[in-house]
Amino acid sequence: MAVLVSARAESVVTYLNPMILARKLWRHRDLIVQLTRREIEGRYRGAYLGILWSLAHPLLMLTVYTLVFGVIFQSRWPQARTDSLADFALILFAGLSAYSCFSETVGRAAGSIVSVPNYVKKVIFPLEVLPISILGAALFHMLISIGVLLVVHLAIGGGMPWTVILLPLVSLPLIFLSLGLAWFVASLGVYIRDVGQAVGIVLQVMFFLTPIFYSIQIIPEPFRTLVLFNPMAPVTENFRRVLLWGQLPSFPGTLWWILGTGVVMMLGHAWFMKTRKGFADVL
Repeated sequence: MAVLVSARAESVVTYLNPMILARKLWRHRDLIVQLTRREIEGRYRGAYLGILWSLAHPLLMLTVYTLVFGVIFQSRWPQARTDSLADFALILFAGLSAYSCFSETVGRAAGSIVSVPNYVKKVIFPLEVLPISILGAALFHMLISIGVLLVVHLAIGGGMPWTVILLPLVSLPLIFLSLGLAWFVASLGVYIRDVGQAVGIVLQVMFFLTPIFYSIQIIPEPFRTLVLFNPMAPVTENFRRVLLWGQLPSFPGTLWWILGTGVVMMLGHAWFMKTRKGFADVL
């Protein structure tokens, strides 16, 4: 649905209002769905395996990390049901699925506006939905990975913990953080073309600082605090709790984390909306 943009400049307070943002997203829901579908289909258009490629990369990386850390370095998780390599692989895969969603969203956001200059010239097009469509595609791929994870977990006798129903709750910090940073990065990518390269480096550093292929309990205390400052650390821990271990997420830490990442999302939205007026001049 096309919505005319008023000539009157909106205040920052308006962009920081979550109810106004929610109404806007609901108004553009059909467009968001179409763009998300295009993101998913466009990636595999013409490929023989099609959407199966969405599993190929994470499964390949899972195999490599399991071989290196599970077989060569003999890494294990204290919370695992057994000391088997299969349990280690599933625990690793749960963290990898969450981080891949975050990395894909933020990493691809830098070029989301630059790659569609024709949309920028259209005053009535809501550019803010472009990073949302990238997030939607990343969430789709994450859900496929989680589906595979749960099937394998059942196959090896791990059962289906009831805490799986809490996955939407523990996913909220991931969604809010990814979208807020995506709006920041998408805007900066228009004015500073090196942002994409810098974001790639930061995401790589964050990957190794996130407890994906090692347990946070084995980190020495002075460095453990540093790792906990990584916003993705509690997200990956909560994913494992609800998907594999049948444990409740850490309360009230999760609620505070939802609030904090919600603030990041609203700030990212406000930044994007206040800077978008200069996009057409740059592009």
